[in-house]
Amino acid sequence: MSLYWIGAVLVGLTAVLFARFGDQCAELRTRFVTWHPWAMLVLAPAGFAFITWMTRTLFKGSQGSGIPQTIATLHMGNYTVVDRILTLRIATGKIILTCLGLVCGASIGREGPSVQIGASIMHGFSRLLGQSNIASKRSMILAGGAAGMAAAFNTPLAGIVFAIEELSHSFEQKASGRTLTIVVISGVTAITLMGNYTYFGHADVNIPVGTAWIAVLVCGIVGGLAGGSFAALVIRASRGLPGSVGRLAKQRPIMFSALCGLLTAVIGLISKGNTYGTGYVQAQAIFAGTDHYPASFFILKYLSMLVSYCSGIPGGMFAPSLAIGAGIGGWIEQFLPHTTPGAVVLLGTVAYFCGVAQSPLTATIIVMEICDNQQVTLALLATAFLAFGISRIVCPQPLYTALADRFLETMDKPASRPNPMPAKQEDASEEKLPI
Repeated sequence: MSLYWIGAVLVGLTAVLFARFGDQCAELRTRFVTWHPWAMLVLAPAGFAFITWMTRTLFKGSQGSGIPQTIATLHMGNYTVVDRILTLRIATGKIILTCLGLVCGASIGREGPSVQIGASIMHGFSRLLGQSNIASKRSMILAGGAAGMAAAFNTPLAGIVFAIEELSHSFEQKASGRTLTIVVISGVTAITLMGNYTYFGHADVNIPVGTAWIAVLVCGIVGGLAGGSFAALVIRASRGLPGSVGRLAKQRPIMFSALCGLLTAVIGLISKGNTYGTGYVQAQAIFAGTDHYPASFFILKYLSMLVSYCSGIPGGMFAPSLAIGAGIGGWIEQFLPHTTPGAVVLLGTVAYFCGVAQSPLTATIIVMEICDNQQVTLALLATAFLAFGISRIVCPQPLYTALADRFLETMDKPASRPNPMPAKQEDASEEKLPI
């Protein structure tokens, strides 16, 4: 049991170091932008190209967000393959390359990679213990992924719900006392090192039942449509980009990534630097009411996030999704004068986040914990479930489930068919992007 505790502490410590390293990289990027905004036209393409080269050489397998890979390992029976996915080398690559992406202005977050990093650490401890039981191995991976999420957001309860709703999909694994223990210890470690902070700060707002609940309806519909469309586009991109763009991505992946970096820099220049990085600063300012952004902010952030994903560099989608959701809420609030502005921002955040991930409970708990407010829980739940329903109409398959399925397909092909003969000919113009 003591080794489990050590592993949990290590997950929390790694998440804290990752967070601090990521913040320093964001500050370095800000200095570049302050020195000369146009410098990003050089830094972003060069950085994206270098990161892509690194993912194909030194850190093979580190591309993508990390959540689909973790989900996929929970459904694999061949642990030789799992051992190749959840390695400390790939976990290290996730940290280094995600942070480099933040320097280069990529619209990515560290929460998704933290899930795979946590899973890799606990899987390493599972191997150290010599566990042979598949259920025990999966329990360790599940606990590590949930602990990584909890420590990254400093939201232990959200980590537990994330394990229940997104990672495991089976009650037998979800209720494991080991999972709860590892998540809690990892969360306590993060709180000890970083303090009991909240992601957005404290929100003393409320949404009483009545006319104010118009915001629930509006945010749920808009957030569900926007988040669902993003998820559908990402799933489509994971299967291959069409036409000449797909051919370029397949034949010249480093050049393609550089062009994605250039497009990210152009979007950043149009937005005056607001679309670079996680979007945490902008989301916090919108929530606090200290800054007001036009609709162009979340539209451009949406595009920047999509381009960053298509480039194939490592990085998560959680933090940018929160920023886009906050931008949507901040834009909607001006049309709803009878509702507390900060409350509408929270509803927009949970709606878009749920629209992307299609995990209403996880979205609700994360937003509730990052704003330290339980008064709005009912409104958050209602908004999240409405956004979930709208998103499922736009994108019938959940994003991370689809990406995990796609990842499993790519892993199974070589093992099942040494000389594969596809059932149907793939379009040569399409490149399968890294998950």
